[in-house]
Amino acid sequence: MITVTLKRFYLFLFTLTSFSGVNGYAQQKTIHTMYGKSVAPAELTEGIKKIMEQHDVPGLSIAVINDNALVYHNALGVSNIETKEPVDGQSIFEGASLSKPIFAYFALKMVEEGKLDLDRPLYEYLPHPGFADESQEDAKLITARMVLAHQTGMPNHAHGKKITLAFKPGTGFEYSGEAYQYLAAVLGMQNKVGWKEGLNDLFQKKVTKPLGMSHSTFVWDEYIAEHKVYGHDEEDGTPKHRVPSEGYWEDGVFSAYSSLHSEAKEYARFVIAMLKEEGLKKGTFKEMLKEHAHFDEDNPLRKEVGQTGWGLGFAQKRTSDMTMHLHTGNNHDFQAYVMFVPEKKYGLVVFTNSAKMIEVVKGLSQILGPQF
Repeated sequence: MITVTLKRFYLFLFTLTSFSGVNGYAQQKTIHTMYGKSVAPAELTEGIKKIMEQHDVPGLSIAVINDNALVYHNALGVSNIETKEPVDGQSIFEGASLSKPIFAYFALKMVEEGKLDLDRPLYEYLPHPGFADESQEDAKLITARMVLAHQTGMPNHAHGKKITLAFKPGTGFEYSGEAYQYLAAVLGMQNKVGWKEGLNDLFQKKVTKPLGMSHSTFVWDEYIAEHKVYGHDEEDGTPKHRVPSEGYWEDGVFSAYSSLHSEAKEYARFVIAMLKEEGLKKGTFKEMLKEHAHFDEDNPLRKEVGQTGWGLGFAQKRTSDMTMHLHTGNNHDFQAYVMFVPEKKYGLVVFTNSAKMIEVVKGLSQILGPQF
């Protein structure tokens, strides 16, 4: 039996550029939407600029996927509204909770390699020391499958306090970054790489390098320090230079639920891998994208935005002719969004350096058709 002190465990938990051939994809004359409409790239660019002006969006990075390929990428606006330094194709943003789907992809690689069983209780790998007395027995039911589908009953964040489960694991839905971090700890131990830079190195070896995501990382590095844009306060828009220990993560810590740094073109490569079923076995993709948590009609998420359930990593919005797999990201001063529809071979990625993601996606929906 492996024991981990609570203190040690929670230390871990815790432009104006235009697109061209140099971006590594063939620019199409038109962008095809999921709804039979075609939009010229210049029309989309002008539309984005109007959205940004209307809603005071400082900067963003956006990518659109057609026929399982990148057809549009742009980086617009400024990194810092005070210095007016422009966003460009090298600018890096916080992915916030867009960390979770790509971490899920990584975890499923570990399943395929025999390092993790989706249905084996996590306490058999690594007992979690943070559960309240009344929840300790039920906590022994928690599995990786439940973590990835947000069915553990753990809170989103425990803030160093003892955890009381909201329900018996596997019987309900409770969005939980805390659970994702528990699974990260298990993977770090199983691979004997620890819970910080070593786990990030393994993630990059297994995920970002094969996908060509050269500068996407969960752990701070020199490239991020040089190219990261400023976030902007969600209350007053003040620019913030968010660095480790002043953001929402600790220096060197692999925060599975929130510390991914990337931008739209790189993250789109992950989305394309999902669409083309690359990097995992066909059966694993089927498991990842099927509905594991079903939302009843009275579920708040279903009432508010129409989400119908959750797979292993992505939320889902099912209609009669398609399933939209999606995830939002909210680190307050940075927000992001990803969506893809396998039936349409279509995807969208948006990173912003402000709390204006919803306004951006609503505006894009006026141009491209509903994107959320």
